[in-house]
Amino acid sequence: GLYNIIYTYITTVWIPDNEEVWQSAEITKNYKAGDRFLQVQLEDGTEINYPVDPAALPPLRNPDILVGENDLTALSYLHEPAVLHNLKIRFVESKLIYTYSGIILVAINPYKQLPIYGDAIIHAYSGQNMGDMDPHIFAVAEEAYKQMARNNKNQSIIVSGESGAGKTVSARYTMRYFATVSKSTSNAHVEDKVLASNPITEAVGNAKTTRNDNSSRFGKYTEISFDQSYRIIGANMRTYLLEKSRVVFQSENERNYHIFYQLCASAMQPEFQHLKLGRSQENNLLFTFNCFIFLGLKEDFQMDIFKTLAAILHLGNVEITAVGDERSSISPEDSHLNMFCELLDLNFDKMTQWLCHRKIITTSETVIKPMTKAQAVNARDALAKKIYSHLFDFIVERINQALQFTGKQHTFIGVLDIYGFETFDVNSFEQFCINYANEKLQLQFNLHVFKLEQEEYMKEDIPWTLIDFYDNQPVIDLIEAKMGILELLDEECLLPHGTDENWLQKLYNNFVNKNALFEKPRMSNTSFIIQHFADKVEYKCEGFLEKNRDTVYEVLMEILKESKFRLCANFFQDNPASISPFSSTINIKSARPVLKPPNKQLRMTVGSKFRSSLSLLMETLNATTPHYVRCIKPNDEKQPFEFDSKRVAQQLRACGVLETIRISAQSYPSRWTYIEFFSRYSILMTQQELSLNDKKQICKIVLQRLIQDPNQYQFGRTKIFFRAGQVAYLEKLRSDKLRHACIMIQKSVRGWLQRKKFLRIKQAAVTIQQYFRGQRTIHRTLYLMLTEPQIITDICKCFLLKMLEEHKAVILQKYARAWLARRRFQNIRRFVSNIQLSYRVQRLQKKIEEQVRNTSQFMICTVFLSYLFFAVNSKLNNVSMHLSLSFSELHFKSFYFYIIILITLLYADLKPRGVVVNMIPGLPAHILFMCVRYADYLNDADMLKSFINVTIDGIKQVVKENSEDFEMLSFWLSNTYYFLNCLKQYSGEEEFMKSNTPRQNKNCLKHFDLSEYRQILSDLAIRIYHQFIIVMENNIQPMIVPGMLEYESLQGISGLKPTGFRKRSSSIDDTDTYTMTSILQQLSYFYSTMCQNGLDSELLKQAVKQLFFLIGAVTLNSLFLRKDMCSCRKGMQIRCNISYLEEWLKDKNLQSSNAKETLEPLAQAAWLLQVKKITDDDAKEICEHCTSLSTVQIVKILNSYTPIDDFEKRVAPSFVRKVQAMLNNREDVPQLMLDTKYLFQVTFPFTPSPHALEMIQVPSSFKLGFLTRV
Repeated sequence: GLYNIIYTYITTVWIPDNEEVWQSAEITKNYKAGDRFLQVQLEDGTEINYPVDPAALPPLRNPDILVGENDLTALSYLHEPAVLHNLKIRFVESKLIYTYSGIILVAINPYKQLPIYGDAIIHAYSGQNMGDMDPHIFAVAEEAYKQMARNNKNQSIIVSGESGAGKTVSARYTMRYFATVSKSTSNAHVEDKVLASNPITEAVGNAKTTRNDNSSRFGKYTEISFDQSYRIIGANMRTYLLEKSRVVFQSENERNYHIFYQLCASAMQPEFQHLKLGRSQENNLLFTFNCFIFLGLKEDFQMDIFKTLAAILHLGNVEITAVGDERSSISPEDSHLNMFCELLDLNFDKMTQWLCHRKIITTSETVIKPMTKAQAVNARDALAKKIYSHLFDFIVERINQALQFTGKQHTFIGVLDIYGFETFDVNSFEQFCINYANEKLQLQFNLHVFKLEQEEYMKEDIPWTLIDFYDNQPVIDLIEAKMGILELLDEECLLPHGTDENWLQKLYNNFVNKNALFEKPRMSNTSFIIQHFADKVEYKCEGFLEKNRDTVYEVLMEILKESKFRLCANFFQDNPASISPFSSTINIKSARPVLKPPNKQLRMTVGSKFRSSLSLLMETLNATTPHYVRCIKPNDEKQPFEFDSKRVAQQLRACGVLETIRISAQSYPSRWTYIEFFSRYSILMTQQELSLNDKKQICKIVLQRLIQDPNQYQFGRTKIFFRAGQVAYLEKLRSDKLRHACIMIQKSVRGWLQRKKFLRIKQAAVTIQQYFRGQRTIHRTLYLMLTEPQIITDICKCFLLKMLEEHKAVILQKYARAWLARRRFQNIRRFVSNIQLSYRVQRLQKKIEEQVRNTSQFMICTVFLSYLFFAVNSKLNNVSMHLSLSFSELHFKSFYFYIIILITLLYADLKPRGVVVNMIPGLPAHILFMCVRYADYLNDADMLKSFINVTIDGIKQVVKENSEDFEMLSFWLSNTYYFLNCLKQYSGEEEFMKSNTPRQNKNCLKHFDLSEYRQILSDLAIRIYHQFIIVMENNIQPMIVPGMLEYESLQGISGLKPTGFRKRSSSIDDTDTYTMTSILQQLSYFYSTMCQNGLDSELLKQAVKQLFFLIGAVTLNSLFLRKDMCSCRKGMQIRCNISYLEEWLKDKNLQSSNAKETLEPLAQAAWLLQVKKITDDDAKEICEHCTSLSTVQIVKILNSYTPIDDFEKRVAPSFVRKVQAMLNNREDVPQLMLDTKYLFQVTFPFTPSPHALEMIQVPSSFKLGFLTRV
């Protein structure tokens, strides 16, 4: 029954393909149960009969609407082809390298520098919820940081993937994120030291391979420690399984460790000439050198390292010649061995002898036995590997010491950068260890995913049914359990005559036909096969024993112990200081007891050491909350944005992504919140259902009606859980409903057009008939006129009577119009008389005022010393003054103290809201200036200087104390500006006096030039303005993205889609959510406060422009990082929101502020989302129109464009390339994000005050009763 509904005509399915792994095919004939063939048409038009098994029909393709999702778990059909297709669409078409798969971040290496890692992007992700932004390595780092801070629990970020997939870079970015968001307050720059350790470990532990130019040849777990404020205080590093064989052997087109080439490149420099090295092209030694210095590792320490490295290079060049078949020798003149001994301070003769001989100690005697050339070369190489291995551990130990910290670690975040699952043509001991480590990590991952899945069900109160998942414990047991592969290997290593072949035989005897995970190859007796979780791997047994023993002959080690070169001697001591000490704060028992090897010698094998360190790592990871990053290599040629489906599918299987998907798909993989479901499928609801108030209840009723089988979904507390395929079915219903609605609209429109056409034709026909009938009537009348005169006479009479009636009507109209005109004239005359009367009254009033003003004198301050002491003890509020002193009695001292009282009253007690009602703008500023005029009148320089200094200090103090109070900042910005303008207006300088009245010119300062103080005040005003802007931005910033981008006000435009495992933090039902109205209200509050405080209109416009720039920049930056917002409908919503802002500007008469222009990049982005993006003309129009967006920004939007419905189409990659080619000659910055911290230059225009100083009244509310007019 279900197949009859789903496998129908036009449905698309996936069928296997040799080249692309899977290819899409469309069903051309309905499938019926029992059919052996499915008739399909491939994308290239080929029609085939595809043989099918009725029990396992080909996987169905997701609706296009779900393709390109941020989270793979949001797909309705969860299977390998769907995952592969989704990743390919995102990577190749949208140029997006990150995708979530439940709790995993899948990161595909783009093999190209992308502009998505700047500090602006870090700040954009900081503090955001994971589901709110596009997938990113920074989102994973932020989630780890946030969970650490919220839950006080240690975190781990596990980065894995095969060589060349981008693990090291990903780990580096997470560390840079933590360093940026948790800057330490100390001057130690701990976070920079943590980052500086990376180039050093990469120099000594990374090398160029055929797969990767900077391949990490060791595993690394870096613990970044945080204090209680969650700031970085230090770090610690553990390393795993360095590939030592690379020191002595590199495959074709591969290189040794970077440090050797860096050293050789500097060989000719004076300080390195004594090392006698050859030349090399590479030149990064200076960078490594600087990192050493930054970590506090001194130059003599570095020189010791370089000497040891040079010694290893010389040792590799030592010539060993064969003497017959049994012996070998080294020439006494061998310059390289000589140099090796000189650098490490060793005895040359002893080295010459013991590189070619070995000592065999038996119970009875000691035998010295010569070695063949092959044995001697092996001994030399083993020594070189041993020295390098010790050196590597030593460098890591010193880095750890440099990153040590005093005080207590509160929490940590560990970053694990470890080799992924590996399989080559020839696999040896290294691959065996690497794959063993990956088995352990996969087990930990499976258990974690399983646990999270279980928690999700329990949280939603949904019955938990056991989900079967792949358990790889049996493979781990095969490797590490008692009498497992590792133990048998260690046992064979103990035997004096143990060989790889004997060990392999033991494996065959123990496991062939007894363990399903172990096989013997048909055509080989030197290999064995293990069925790993990712794939079958064939291992060649040759070299396993040698690599596991990792032995250097005792005699050689004794010689190095005796070295006078302290570093070298320390390497070979019996009890060296512990290398890379790791003080773990975790006490946890491992899941299964680790078997302790029976004796000391066995414990020293590489395999057992690796097992112990792996066990400690798993213990650490199990005690933290893990976050997973799976790096994928898209092709082997390192081509940018090329996607090799075969290689990607292979890695997806190997890294557990498909396993997560499989676990999800077994139960209820699609999960929608009730709000998301309601928003998306309200179109399928009836009017009756929509009339209910409870949205949750509506969702339940609708689902029960739409999906008959109740087993296909479950209702949780906050989400609805769907089985695989159900969302696709609902999408089909929705699409059908929309299609039906489209047909209905088209039908109605076509009907309307046809009706309109019909009515036009009908009207034309009626007009033709009318003319025809008229013509006919005229002909008939003429005929009658000619034939019957009597009729003519009658017609004339009728006509004359009609004319007489019309004449009478005209006379009546004439009299009526005359009467109306007279009445209108009388009204106007009355109105003019009133205006004249009020004008005469005003003139009279002005005359009286002039007379009054001539009799008054200017205002002065009168002061009383007795009042001062009284005022200090009282609050100055209720003091009434009774005395007045004349000028001659004024003393500077009392004036100075009185200034302080004046300033205190003005600054401390003045509240903006109490001042601005019915007052002139900048009244406190005018009062302060009149005090300046008084000091100028007295010609007292000291008094003036003191007064201005106290005034400026007072303003600084009040601004500092109210640095977050918008109203106070607005009030004092306004008054500082007015005070500055008064100093200019009354300065006596011609340029500022042009607008003054003669009386204002009389009030100019007579004795002092205050231009220096004007500059100081101007600087202070700029500082207040910047603080004022910061406060406004801090208030409005949280509203911008929810209001401008997320809130949906346009009816029928909601574009909510499923979001998969990572849920959006906000939902459309939140009552606290900010809307566009919130932004407009906040802007209006700012505007009205600035107006009330009398802020100059030019300054107000500059502030509004700055705010509008912030709104545009923050919205646009968020749009760049949110693919789900890049749709045509969202473009309409943004355009609508911009029009609200423009309307607000118009309403406040601020069009001349240039604020609208700052929104231009956002407006162009909204237009770009809405415009057609198909033809060459469209591309040309985009290039011509989007002048405020950079090429990077245009391409980003085009690549991120996401259809919300089936009727929209994605932007074709060829179109994006076309646009890019057209924009190539543009010279713009290759920067994606706008700088939201950018500040426009502020200018303070000079606006003279129209108020005469004599007319200014000091209100009683100021409590300045001591200021009198004398």
